Amino acid sequence: MKPSRIGLLVLLLLATLPTQSQRLSRLPNYYPDDSPQKNPEFTFARMRYNGGFGRRGGGWATDYPKADYQFIQGLRGWVKSLLTISNEPVAISLHDPKLYDYPFLYCVEPGRLELSEQDAAALREYIQRGGFLLMDDFWGDYEWQNVQEQLRRVFPEYPIKEMSLDHPIFHCYFDINEVVQVPSVGNWVNYGQTAEKGGYVPHYDGIVNDEGRLLVLIARNTDNGDAWEWIDEPQYALKFGLAAYRLGMNAIVYSMTH
Repeated sequence: MKPSRIGLLVLLLLATLPTQSQRLSRLPNYYPDDSPQKNPEFTFARMRYNGGFGRRGGGWATDYPKADYQFIQGLRGWVKSLLTISNEPVAISLHDPKLYDYPFLYCVEPGRLELSEQDAAALREYIQRGGFLLMDDFWGDYEWQNVQEQLRRVFPEYPIKEMSLDHPIFHCYFDINEVVQVPSVGNWVNYGQTAEKGGYVPHYDGIVNDEGRLLVLIARNTDNGDAWEWIDEPQYALKFGLAAYRLGMNAIVYSMTH
């Protein structure tokens, strides 16, 4: 980890932040007395699942744990006066009773996700009880088809829709006015390319319930987790890291306030 580059990231993020009064108007009143290590109000949670491939034996572990730690570092620099944030991320099964302690859940490489009936039921209950899911890092038509099939098992009654950039999730803290295709570090550093597996156009898709709450945000043909992991790589364009951090932070704010 190279603190100087992550520090630069945080400084650049801070330069674009709203004023203190604007921040307080958009967030609940979080004024913790304890340090971030005690009774944290937010913990970054990653979903463990069957299927796929990757380091440590599964697609769920792609970029883990470096991406999680570096995202936490940027997040803590952003809201440390408003929200206590755990120093330690968690990787958690859908069947762990502690899942309901975490309002935000990150799922990486869902292009090869395989949900059993029990998994789908557990994920549905988690989200219906107030949880929020961010799906990230999958590419092309084959993986997109699998993501749609898996989500139909969870919410057969709700269609997946492309999200308009005027949706509140894109303006609940940062104003996100562009769908940025965030590449893997290898594709960018070695080839100068942003797309892979035929996924040339990035999308933000989602599932919205009848009350208008966004339940699942789907970042398609883009890899925000790689940007969290490799923001400290000098050859990796900082614009991708900034876009990925903003999207992740907005998703957390939305999950904590809706």
